[in-house]
Amino acid sequence: MLTEVTATRYITPLREGGSLPGLVEGDDLGVYVLKFTGAGQGRKALVAEVVAGELARRLGFRVPRLVTLDVDPVLGLGEPDPQVQALLKSSGGTNLGMGFLSGALGFDPLAFPVSAEEAGRIVWFDALVNNVDRSWRNPNLLWWRGEVWLVDHGATLIWHHNWPGADASAARPYDARDHALAPFAPDVAAAAATLAPLVTEDLLAEVTAEIPDAWLEGEPGFDTPDDLRRAHARPLLARAAAVHEHIRHVQEGDR
Repeated sequence: MLTEVTATRYITPLREGGSLPGLVEGDDLGVYVLKFTGAGQGRKALVAEVVAGELARRLGFRVPRLVTLDVDPVLGLGEPDPQVQALLKSSGGTNLGMGFLSGALGFDPLAFPVSAEEAGRIVWFDALVNNVDRSWRNPNLLWWRGEVWLVDHGATLIWHHNWPGADASAARPYDARDHALAPFAPDVAAAAATLAPLVTEDLLAEVTAEIPDAWLEGEPGFDTPDDLRRAHARPLLARAAAVHEHIRHVQEGDR
């Protein structure tokens, strides 16, 4: 399971994201981007953050550290924004913390070079988890200490919003024409050859074990949190082998 941290100080809201995450300090003295269970898609977005983020980490991508953050709603009593107050009141208990990369810059394809190999790996991974939120409009990539970091995966695993169609989603194509890294000629075939064999049943069991039970309990159609963990893993396992064959790239005729 993810390391458990208690939020001790609410610092400020971060207004770049639609879900209005906040910057907090934990009892381990770390600084985290707090993502609320009471925001947007609620706990499903946090489940997606954990599964995609921890899978990315195990596949060798750079992602911020993820922890669970225990939040007391009184933490932000001094925050004047009523929207923040409402989020805090509706999000008591277990939330998600993402390590804050101080000094990181938003990714700019005109300023930061990315090799075809690295671009291919990221596009392949985004196709695997069906990330619909890595476009040039909103890259959800950070440039930190001379390297690209992947952040904000709450919009991945969209099949977990419709479990009856989840298994069928394994063959769903991925449109990468608007991907933030499309201009870098991503070598997806090479990425698939390297990464697909790593996505095993055991690896996915390890990744889904990181999801807190509190975010899985009470899901209609599932008796236990472990049943739901296996349901999250199945489409990924099926998708890994051939997803590279179903990626629509930027071709010369599309430019």
